[in-house]
Amino acid sequence: MLKGLSPLLSPDLLHVLASMGHGDEIVLADANFPAATHAKRLVRLPGTRAPEVLDAVLSVLPLDDFVAQAALTMQVVGDASAVPPVVGEFDAVLRHHGAGPSAPLERFVFYQRAAAAFAVVATGETRIYGNILLKKGVLRQMGDAAPAQAAKAPAAPDLPAQIGTGRRAAASGGGTSSAVREATSVGAR
Repeated sequence: MLKGLSPLLSPDLLHVLASMGHGDEIVLADANFPAATHAKRLVRLPGTRAPEVLDAVLSVLPLDDFVAQAALTMQVVGDASAVPPVVGEFDAVLRHHGAGPSAPLERFVFYQRAAAAFAVVATGETRIYGNILLKKGVLRQMGDAAPAQAAKAPAAPDLPAQIGTGRRAAASGGGTSSAVREATSVGAR
């Protein structure tokens, strides 16, 4: 145990997060995700819920503010505008850490990005669509300039056609962290 760190941040996960560079991607995957098939590096966190793992990861990992979307979830097959409850919880955790909401990515494009990711964290999340891909950013020092508007940054070549369109409504869901509990009180956005 270390002071000030979530116990969900295992030694293996901390090593992966510290080893990542700016622009590297990591997937937090649900228990149904083919993690061993897609992972270059695999960290297993059985018995954990993906939103709590996301909260722990974001306590130490900066998200990339040079891209339009630093957090991507898997789009619901057959209903691109649907927002599963677990994704509503992800978005509440992202807001808690000062980030914007996630954007959906078509299922097979998500799998391709996961296969190219620096690492996959296999959580014990049992709800389907409990997968989120994060792009690591940088820690700025005093005086470092932030991008004027990340939304104007060019997206990766596969993103414009693949990111789902439409607005996501925040979904309610339970949980143990304050960020996850926030999801139950957030209305549609």
